Amino acid sequence: MKNIKIPHELKKMNTIFITHGFEAYLVGGAVRDMLLGQPATDWDIATNATPRQVMAIFHRVIPTGIAHGTVTVHFLGNAIEVTTYRTDSNYTDGRHPDAVTYTTDLKKDLSRRDFTMNAIAVSLENGSIIDPFGGQDDIKKKLIRSVGDPVERFTEDGLRPIRAVRFVSQLHFSIQKDTYSAIFNPCVLEKTRGISIERFRDELEKILKTEKPSASLKLMEETGILYIFIPELALCRGCIQKDFRGFHEFDVMDHLLYSCDGAPPDNLVVRLAALFHDIGKPAVRQIRHTPQGDEYTFYDHESAGASVAKQILMRLRFSNAVTDSVEHLIRQHMFHYESTWTDAAVRRFLVRVKPDCLEDLFALRLADIYGMHNKAVRIHDSTTGQNLCELKKRITAATVQNSALGLKDLAVNGRDLMAAGIPSGRYVGIILKQLLETVLDDPAQNTKEQLLVIAKKSYISMFMT
Repeated sequence: MKNIKIPHELKKMNTIFITHGFEAYLVGGAVRDMLLGQPATDWDIATNATPRQVMAIFHRVIPTGIAHGTVTVHFLGNAIEVTTYRTDSNYTDGRHPDAVTYTTDLKKDLSRRDFTMNAIAVSLENGSIIDPFGGQDDIKKKLIRSVGDPVERFTEDGLRPIRAVRFVSQLHFSIQKDTYSAIFNPCVLEKTRGISIERFRDELEKILKTEKPSASLKLMEETGILYIFIPELALCRGCIQKDFRGFHEFDVMDHLLYSCDGAPPDNLVVRLAALFHDIGKPAVRQIRHTPQGDEYTFYDHESAGASVAKQILMRLRFSNAVTDSVEHLIRQHMFHYESTWTDAAVRRFLVRVKPDCLEDLFALRLADIYGMHNKAVRIHDSTTGQNLCELKKRITAATVQNSALGLKDLAVNGRDLMAAGIPSGRYVGIILKQLLETVLDDPAQNTKEQLLVIAKKSYISMFMT
């Protein structure tokens, strides 16, 4: 490709640079995406103007990374990062260069970038391409290759190896042999170990949003990066669960990775729940020797897994909302609906499972089944899918009936019970819970008159005889 079409916003921005005697180039991921024929709106600009010169020629500029030559220019409704051409010294902290030296040489600036596909520049003036490291050829080959010595690039910034494996799932590329081998270097892994937990979490989130996160996660496992940040997963590798009953085809680790593939890419909570839903299995695994062969059981693994997942998500500093939702889904994922469930059983299921989590729980169940054989589930052609559809209909019916699904839905409250002569304190709480059980069995009982009658009888029966 000889030239790239420059968006009109960037053309207008370039006019300002030229008017003041500077040059500007589009660089980084936006160029790569354009060459791949994908939309690119996250623009990064490289220029020979210093940060203070950029601040002088544009009206709204935020000094977001001025110590490292970067400012953010707000221009025509876009926040555009603008960085001065620079060369870097050592990266002692594994993230930022110890010192930055500005240069007027664009190629020197491109030489400090991570991968050849990200070391391409496009002139904002005419769309001509500057590609000193063969990035276009690597993009055509779908290859992730370091700029220069990969060990040197990776020890400059410990996040770069994780970015390399993330691009595998995100772009459907493969990592060039020498670049991949460099990730195993002890110095590289030590530098990666030193990055902040937030930086790892952000990369993990990006991986989980891809079509097939298992591709990147397997590479992270193979290189050892995954176990640096989530060591709890190590016990899942080699934890066999396949037996004569045919429920599972893979060990727990592969099952988790494939389940993650089977979860909706746009739902972070379900993707995380799928990745961790069986992480409690190694701790509770038991083997029963039967005439048909060994049988593997994992009783109460959902409770064990929920606790482990919560610890992981808190350590990775996910929000409390995400952490609580994932923990809840994992704790509840082992429900087994059958048509023989009574209406009361459906209502009790709704009490146990938060109503706003139902769709996520059903999505997790389908992802779990996907992970058993690494194969998508056709909802209407499988017993599980048909059961889920039936359960949804029954839940809808229960909701339409306006059934009481919690203490707040009862026709009486604590004040009503006390007004009827039941002393305040623990008695009120105990009786309210009993009334809820009564209404779950028979919603028709949820009237104030009837519940007060039942409450008085319960109080006399339990506390006055």
